[in-house]
Amino acid sequence: MITIDGAMGEGGGQVLRTALSLSLLTQQSFTMNRIRANRAKPGLRPQHLAAVQAAAQISGATVEGDRQGSQALSFAPGPVRVGNYHFDIGTAGATPLVLQTLVLPLAMAPGDSLLTISGGTHVPWSPCFHYLDWHWRWYLQRMGIPVELTLVGAGFYPQGGGEVRACIPGHARPQGLTLNQRGALRRVRGLSAIANLPLAIAERQRDQALKRLRWLTPQAEVTVEIDSLVAPHSRGTLLLLQAEFEHSQACFFALGARGKPAEQVADEAVDALAKFLHTQGAIDPWLCDQLLLPLAIAKTPSQLHTSEVTLHLLTNAAVIRRFLPVAITVDGEVGQPGRVWLGSDAGAQTD
Repeated sequence: MITIDGAMGEGGGQVLRTALSLSLLTQQSFTMNRIRANRAKPGLRPQHLAAVQAAAQISGATVEGDRQGSQALSFAPGPVRVGNYHFDIGTAGATPLVLQTLVLPLAMAPGDSLLTISGGTHVPWSPCFHYLDWHWRWYLQRMGIPVELTLVGAGFYPQGGGEVRACIPGHARPQGLTLNQRGALRRVRGLSAIANLPLAIAERQRDQALKRLRWLTPQAEVTVEIDSLVAPHSRGTLLLLQAEFEHSQACFFALGARGKPAEQVADEAVDALAKFLHTQGAIDPWLCDQLLLPLAIAKTPSQLHTSEVTLHLLTNAAVIRRFLPVAITVDGEVGQPGRVWLGSDAGAQTD
């Protein structure tokens, strides 16, 4: 039984989600105390509870403490079972985070699975659906983990009501990645999208993004699409930018909110991209954190150059080390560019 302090590192829901994924992958039980102790509302919120209950259902796990507000949990998994699953968070809780908890264990299982999750698809403090579909999924494919994602309906905060679907082939055998240099910028493409709002808002986001990008990346071919997302019970906006390089890609997005001008939404996404381009990083900081777990179970070593070392990255590495005998070295200060090595000789990569 592995004991984990839920307040370790950044002390949020990521500690729990990573532990759940690793428990399913390694068939090791764990207990966790002080869950989300560093948050304004500690303990299990609806999206965290949904992740626990979903992980339990796909593995027949024995669980104690799986109730809203609980700050202590005991989780003893059984073998992961492939199948057709549907989980409803019941609020605008982030469906992408629940999805990321389950994808890798199901992908490693001996058979195909279909996973449907209802809740929020575009909410603050979470990767949105389009980030997963355009970016995270592309890297999983490179690693040998093919996943197909479908946005059945968009659910923006605070209404939620969205739904995502993932087709997950089994028998995956992840391979490592070497991403030390991104190479030349090939193009930037973007999506300006609205749900149940005037089309003019999406057009203003697009126009502001293009205006800024002409100065930022004059050599790039920029394609921005306008799409009215299917969201019968939800309203919101999205501006997402993806930069494609010779050897890698990076992705940044911003969401609208009541009283937030469309131009500000576009500026937030462009500012994040500009900050990345002023570094030599091969991948963006959010993706580095999200790739750490699949790379930790890959058959071959990995090397990553991230534009920014985050506390999420360091926390994820600490949780992984509790479950797996894998060497992970992170060279760089929080908030600064850094390099990550995973593999048996990772400890020898720094001087």
